[in-house]
Amino acid sequence: MHDYLSETKMLDFSAPTIKTLINSRGWDKLDEFNKIKQIYNFVRDEVKFGYNVSDKIPASRVLKDGFGQCNTKGTLFMALLRGVGIPCRIHGFTIDKKLQKGAMTGLVYKKAPDNIFHSWVEVFYNGIWYELEAFILDKEYLSKLQEVNTDCQGAFCGYGVAVKDFKDPQIDWNANNTYIQSVGINNDFGVYDNPDELLKEHGQEMSKFKEFFYRHIGRKLMNRNVERIRRGK
Repeated sequence: MHDYLSETKMLDFSAPTIKTLINSRGWDKLDEFNKIKQIYNFVRDEVKFGYNVSDKIPASRVLKDGFGQCNTKGTLFMALLRGVGIPCRIHGFTIDKKLQKGAMTGLVYKKAPDNIFHSWVEVFYNGIWYELEAFILDKEYLSKLQEVNTDCQGAFCGYGVAVKDFKDPQIDWNANNTYIQSVGINNDFGVYDNPDELLKEHGQEMSKFKEFFYRHIGRKLMNRNVERIRRGK
């Protein structure tokens, strides 16, 4: 389990802000089940869905931003888990960009790669590895999507969601797997000890122009659009 508890450059759980958060919430004093559950709920709902400047930022930067997507929220989730002694690892994939349509619009969607780098976190509890993905979208954002699409029966793909049951997706952790984008997965990179190692081998492939466009224009437009959706506008 040592490799699943180690600190890395990205999983910087010794950072003062992360240590302060853990202490202030009392997560380090809980039993294993509630450590996972409370940290999961924090990352899902108190760190809003949004797009950071890069997948490679450390957990402390994600916490400072106060928002993230699958890869960056996953980094924060892992750092917090390891900071309280819960073993975890990361599983890398790509997803079809169609599931981002709506969150991405216009030129941003057109310029996006067809296959978008994606990951989820796997947590070791009671001898079982659980696949946790549904921390990506905060409940407020997901609830607004459900309100707008009340006529949707069964599967839904778009706005950062790819699930078989849109009305009742499995997003709460109670010693079970959780998913919110898994139906859109189209390539599997396998399991890695930490995001640092995963991103050395994989990560989002973009030209320098597309990377510049995303960092300085695209993600800002995407974040505005996500916030508009969250507010029901």
